[in-house]
Amino acid sequence: MVNVSIVTYHTDLQELRLCLESLTAGVVATIFVVDNSSSPSIEAFCKSYPRHIEYIPHPNDGYGAAHNVAMRRSIEQGVKYHLVLNSDVVFEPEVLSTIHGIMDTNPRIGTLQPRIVGLDGEMQYTCRALPTPADLLLRRFLPAWIGRHSRDRYLLKHLDSTKPHDIPYHQGSFMFLRVEALKETGLFDERFFMYPEDIDLTRRLHRRYLTMYDPTTTIVHAHRAASYKSGRMLWIHISNMCRYFNKWGWLHDPERREWNHELMKGS
Repeated sequence: MVNVSIVTYHTDLQELRLCLESLTAGVVATIFVVDNSSSPSIEAFCKSYPRHIEYIPHPNDGYGAAHNVAMRRSIEQGVKYHLVLNSDVVFEPEVLSTIHGIMDTNPRIGTLQPRIVGLDGEMQYTCRALPTPADLLLRRFLPAWIGRHSRDRYLLKHLDSTKPHDIPYHQGSFMFLRVEALKETGLFDERFFMYPEDIDLTRRLHRRYLTMYDPTTTIVHAHRAASYKSGRMLWIHISNMCRYFNKWGWLHDPERREWNHELMKGS
């Protein structure tokens, strides 16, 4: 069975409803809505929803911290898997059953991410090389035509997206996690308010487990890219990426160099 956590913050109720409609597969046990806005409207919606949802009001101390509340419940309950899910993601319910089966078949997989596309059907490159400071500078602040080759290598566009790959960075909109692996490696690092907590967790899991991109299933992510639209969110992104590089290394990160080198040889 799999528990699911969705973190909300003044989230549109129609968006949340569409997301919840994806979670009707028989493998889903408990759905946690951890609400960083403690919104009465979200609480009322969850309590009136036809299927049981465990609504958890929570102080707004970060995306990862909120998911950790639910993941600790999964550890306490002894469920096998936990899905970290954004509210702006939708998919056919059988997707979770398929991924559940893949994870059951190979206990070496610590986390799995499916093929993710946008509302336009275009692939989102959410499984990436471990970032260097230059990668994020190119991607965020410079025109697309500058450093296009480096940008494409960071997004691993050279890999065959029709085949599975073991990749140490999964973007956090959909992370299907093995709970036993979380018990070994730890949960999201709560020093990160938002953004790099997914990089940090995936690379810790990658040390002991396979962290797989698997194209067997496809989900749709209406990516909002908030840091491109809000000065406040941009500052949060920058300051938390600084914390990430302080933790793992700005220029000297041997693990990043080794793993990225292997990815660049892939096809």
